[in-house]
Amino acid sequence: MPIPIPSAMEAKLVTALPDEPGWQFEPKWDGFRALVRREGKSVEILSKSGKSLARYFPEIVALMISTSQQSVLLDGELILPIGDSLSFGALQARLHPAASRILKLSRETPSQLMLFDCLHLGGTDLTAAPLSERRSQLEDFCARNRHGSLLLSPASQSIEDARSWLAHCGGALDGVVAKRLADRYRAGERAMLKVKQRRTADCVVGGFRRAREGRGVASLLLGLYDDEGRLDHVGFTSGISDDGRMDLQAKLERLIEAPGFTGKAPGGPSRWNSGKAREWEPLKPELVVEVGYDQVTAQRFRHGTQLLRWRPDKAPAQCRMDQLISELRPAELHGVIRRSEAD
Repeated sequence: MPIPIPSAMEAKLVTALPDEPGWQFEPKWDGFRALVRREGKSVEILSKSGKSLARYFPEIVALMISTSQQSVLLDGELILPIGDSLSFGALQARLHPAASRILKLSRETPSQLMLFDCLHLGGTDLTAAPLSERRSQLEDFCARNRHGSLLLSPASQSIEDARSWLAHCGGALDGVVAKRLADRYRAGERAMLKVKQRRTADCVVGGFRRAREGRGVASLLLGLYDDEGRLDHVGFTSGISDDGRMDLQAKLERLIEAPGFTGKAPGGPSRWNSGKAREWEPLKPELVVEVGYDQVTAQRFRHGTQLLRWRPDKAPAQCRMDQLISELRPAELHGVIRRSEAD
């Protein structure tokens, strides 16, 4: 019988890392979480939601078959370098219905597997073993299967290392995870702790969308100026209090003026809006807000942002693309790993 693949152990969001003995800290990578199982010539890759990813990453399937271990179950993250940065957008592009397209991409831009846990090895179930033992087994597996696309994620019991990762590792990290060294693999539970990267940007309000039935402002459309001086749409924020939506609408209506965005504008229909474009109102580029964000993909906020405050003291022309935290460069990624190994 094949090794059963459990649900992935998850992390609870906290505001600070635990500063006490008995914890292991690891970078939280910005990729596709993956549970990877090999049984002889059969390889399965499951996402955190339980969907198979194996057909989308044939190079990882081939990589696992090339390892010396016939039976293994690993927990890790799929990451993908494009040019001089790691690209979440390139990972998303792999989820394509055409096998020929997937194969072409896998050859042109191969992905990598960043490993951080070992659940089964050579017929031995390790899920009940403490993390300290599982980490030792994972390090041994990676040492015996050295490959440029098979990476061992750094781990440290030093909170100073964890704080350094948060401070210096750019957009490839979603944050830092803390795991108890004595814990078993608690499948499906939020048994880890995570602190996310805190990033902010000052953005021009280039437009807005109205709430349904005209009941105030639903969201603000955010822009940043590119190197040519064009205002590009980079995302949105919708954290507006119910009490303030109508008052804000009255304020914004006085600034309605086309085109709003002079570069990239808000898109039309998509799978997220049932194929219907949401109408929006363009604004004079006069208002600036500070927002908090998590990740950037292709010079856009990947998710909705947190509205922190209005910035009447900030000139719109100062709101430029260079504020955005770039994705980690592969050379920097390997530098993090090498420093961890040296320690």
